[in-house]
Order: sequence, then structure tokens, then C-alpha cells
Amino acid sequence: MITTNGSGRTTAISLSKVRERAPDLVSLYKAAGDGVRRHGLEGVRAAVYLVLDRSGSMRPSYRDGTMQHLAEQVLSLSAHFDDDGVVPVVFFSTDVDGSAELTLGEHRGRIDKLHENLGRMGRTNYHWAMDEVIEHYLASGSQSPALVVFQTDGGPTSKFAAERYLCKAARLPLFWQFVAFGDPDDNEFTFLRKLDTLSVPGRRIIDNAGFFHAGPTPRAVPDHDLFDRLLREFPDWLAAARTAGVLP
Repeated sequence: MITTNGSGRTTAISLSKVRERAPDLVSLYKAAGDGVRRHGLEGVRAAVYLVLDRSGSMRPSYRDGTMQHLAEQVLSLSAHFDDDGVVPVVFFSTDVDGSAELTLGEHRGRIDKLHENLGRMGRTNYHWAMDEVIEHYLASGSQSPALVVFQTDGGPTSKFAAERYLCKAARLPLFWQFVAFGDPDDNEFTFLRKLDTLSVPGRRIIDNAGFFHAGPTPRAVPDHDLFDRLLREFPDWLAAARTAGVLP
């Protein structure tokens, strides 16, 4: 049910409901709301997906709680866009390692537990995870936009496949926000910069991707900064998607 946030505008999940179901996320919810308002996204309805890298180099980020924290940030953001309190999560390395849901009120330690049960960590292939998100979205029957937060700490093994999937997915109402963990000067992220700047309309009907570095210590990024970066390109994509007929 859509409720108001006290400013006269609608919010998918109210602050009172967050206090009731997930009191530990109240500060994140408020910070996410500030970002939503700064970018003029009040009242926008969208699904939110989270894609997490499980390549071997990501092991320390799972161990120190960084991945769980990112998931809680994304869940808090989703509460402003979607009223079901659920974020579909895809874990990937060489292939899709697993998929699950992160639910408001049942989120504590969820990412850590899922990760521990997924077995061996492999290499890095974006396209299988992208395919998993696309199939989930199509199966849902939704025509609403979706924000896909796609975290990784390196370029993919199959660059051609990742590029091809992104270009084909431009005709769907999915916006891919890539978030890089690691050294901003690392050559590993040259490919992500390329994905962010693929030509329009030469390669894809609209620009359907954003990219930013969360740095070598992502958990140290202030919440307001992270939400600002996650949402920075989303409004422009929404406008372009409507103009191109990708969104009604």
C-alpha cells in the first residue's frame, strides 16, 4: 500500500513501517530518502535488484561485512521505490552462483549466510548475472522500471558477452548501475568505463548504464554519498526511456 512520507508525497514503504519491521535500517532509510528527493525521484515506482560479485578476490569484502552493509543500503533505498520490501539478489562469479531475496525485517546477516552456503568462489563473468536479472524481470510481468545495482571488483572474463547483453538489454526498462570496489586507478575498470560510454544510438537505443567507484574501502563511503551516486544517472535514464518508448 502506498503511504505518505509526511511531506505530502507518496513513499512506497513508510518510515513508521520501517521502524516497526527494521529499526536498524531507519538511518539508512532516511539517508536514502534524502537522495531520492535530491534527484527529484519522489513518487517514482521501480523494482530494485542487487547483483553481487563472488569472484575469489571478493572474499575479504564478505568477511568484513562490507557486502552485507551494501545490501542493507540497497534494501533501504528500495523501500522508497517498491512497496513489497523485497530486493532480488544475484550472486555471480564464473557463472551464477545463486539467487535469493533480501526482505525488510529478515535482512540481518542474510548476505553472509547466503554467501557461506554458495561454495567455491570463481572468476568474473557479468553476462550470466545479467541474464538472470533479465529473466527474473521478464518472468515478473512488470512494465515498471527497474534499477539494477551491479557490484564488482574487476572486469569480466568475457567482455564481448557482457557488452552484447548490455546493448540488447537497452530495449528493456532496466537501468544498470555498476559499482566498482577497489583502486580507482586500477586498469581492471577500463571495461566498465567503456560500458558506461557505449555509443547511442550506434550500439544501444538509449544509455542504460552508469558507473562509479566506491573505492578500496567502500564501507567508509558516507551513506549520503553512496545514495547520491547510485541515483545520479537514474532520472536521465527514466526520461530517455520514456522518450524512446522503452517505458510507457
